[in-house]
Amino acid sequence: MRPVALSKRLQTVASMVTPELRVCDVGCDHGFVSIWLVEQKISPHVLAMDVREGPLGAAGRHVAERGLESRIETRLSDGLHNYEIGEADSLICAGMGGRLMMRILGDEKAKTDSFRELILQPQSELLQFRGWLREHGYRITDEKMVEEDGKFYPMMRAVPGDGGQGSDCGFAAHPAEDGVEKDELCKLFDRYGGLLVMRGDAVLRAFLQKEERTYRQILEQLQEQGLSHDKRRKRYAEVEALLRECRKAQEIAAYKIAKS
Repeated sequence: MRPVALSKRLQTVASMVTPELRVCDVGCDHGFVSIWLVEQKISPHVLAMDVREGPLGAAGRHVAERGLESRIETRLSDGLHNYEIGEADSLICAGMGGRLMMRILGDEKAKTDSFRELILQPQSELLQFRGWLREHGYRITDEKMVEEDGKFYPMMRAVPGDGGQGSDCGFAAHPAEDGVEKDELCKLFDRYGGLLVMRGDAVLRAFLQKEERTYRQILEQLQEQGLSHDKRRKRYAEVEALLRECRKAQEIAAYKIAKS
C-alpha cells in the first residue's frame, strides 16, 4: 500500500515528534498524521482523538484499511477530556486557532503537564499563544516555519514544568538588541518566534519581508485617506509600531546569520 501523503505543514508537524514516544493527536481529523507516525516507525502507538464524529469515523476506516488497529486507537473527545494521564508521552495539537488551543491546553492542565513534549501548530493569535505558554510554565525548545501555497505556518515543540522562559524569554542580549527594552523584545519573540528569529530562519525572513511590504502598503493607504480622524491616526500609530517590530526582528535575524 502506498504511504500516506501529508501536506508540507503536517509532515513538518509530525517530524517534530521525538522518536519512540507514544503520541496523542488531539484534533486528528482523518487520521493521516497518526498513520504516518506509525508507518514511518516514529511512534509505537498513537491515540487519535477528535471532537467530531464524522472525521473520527473516517480516521477509523483509514486505520482499519491499513491494518493498524493494534497501534492506533481512535477516540471521541473534546480536547483532552477523554484522555487519561499516562496513555501517551507526546501531544500533537495542530491546525486550530490559538485561542481554541489555549482552551484545550488550559482546561486540562494536569493532563497537559503530564506529557513529555507538546507539538503545537496554532493557526492564529501567535503573540498571545506564545505568551500564554511562557506565562503558564512551558518552554519552547524548537520552532519551525514552513510556507505552503503562499501561506506561512509556524509550529513549535514545548516542554512543561520548568518555569518557562522568564522575563527575558530565555535569550541572552546581543548587539542587535541594543535600544530594545526586555518587555519589547519578549513581545517581539512571542509574535515571531524567538528561536526562529535567533536562528535567522530563512522561511521566517521571507515572512518578515512579506509583513513589511503589507505594513508599508497599509501606511501608504492611510496617508492617502488623510490622518485627520482620530481613528485613522490611531490605526497609523499601531501599524507603525508593528512595522518597527518587524524591522527589528529582521535586524536580529540578519545579525545572527552574519555571526554564524
